[in-house]
Amino acid sequence: MLRVSIVIPALNEGARLPALVDGLARAGSPDAPATEFLVVDDGSAPDHRERERAAVEVASRLLEKAGLPHSFRFLAAERNRGKGASIRLGWAHADPGAEWLGFLDADGAISPIETWRLVRRIASADDLDLLAGSRIRMAGRHIERNAWRHLQGRLFATLSERLLDLGFYDTQCGVKLARASLLRPRLGLLQENRWLLDLELIAVLQGVGARCVEEPIDWVDQAQSKVVFGLDALRMGVGVFRLRRRLSQAGLSRRRGPGAP
Repeated sequence: MLRVSIVIPALNEGARLPALVDGLARAGSPDAPATEFLVVDDGSAPDHRERERAAVEVASRLLEKAGLPHSFRFLAAERNRGKGASIRLGWAHADPGAEWLGFLDADGAISPIETWRLVRRIASADDLDLLAGSRIRMAGRHIERNAWRHLQGRLFATLSERLLDLGFYDTQCGVKLARASLLRPRLGLLQENRWLLDLELIAVLQGVGARCVEEPIDWVDQAQSKVVFGLDALRMGVGVFRLRRRLSQAGLSRRRGPGAP
């Protein structure tokens, strides 16, 4: 059976994470690929960390009782380093037999049902190497986004596309699944510790010819976003220039030169 390992980076998610992992455990089914959810605590306050750990233990018991082929694990980082660093740490400790590696945001904006839909999508995915969720308003999809967050996201997406030429509508959606045979040998190329890991992952895999697909998903913005409007946008904008330079130095940049079509 196909095996999948999904990292859930968590920073002070003692309030929101329990509902997410409980939902993932209850929505899982025997016909889905065997999936490991690895919750990586990113230096949370002790009370949050213990609630996250307890939630993982409860979800594990639910899966065991149901006899499902899925699992939950908990890993605590020594200190806070950021979402990207937590995801990389999780991938380094993921099931070595997993054929797909991914990550999922802990806030619950992407529902357990949607998460399992994407996992099933890769079960027969011979035509792609990276499946990335995308918050595209279209028939059949339900999107609830704060207007200011949406505006900030579109401005960032425009800047990213101008500088990196990735061909993506939504690089920052919080769920992605990558073929492990392509990703594992290149984990050392991933250096972004915070929000730009999404961009870096897409760019690195595209740089080696990966077939990347955006999958429209349902999305509901959650309260208590950790992204600070304005300030984080500025940081990420500066970060894109830095990332472009590093990708170019590594020979992975796809950006077209002046005058190119």
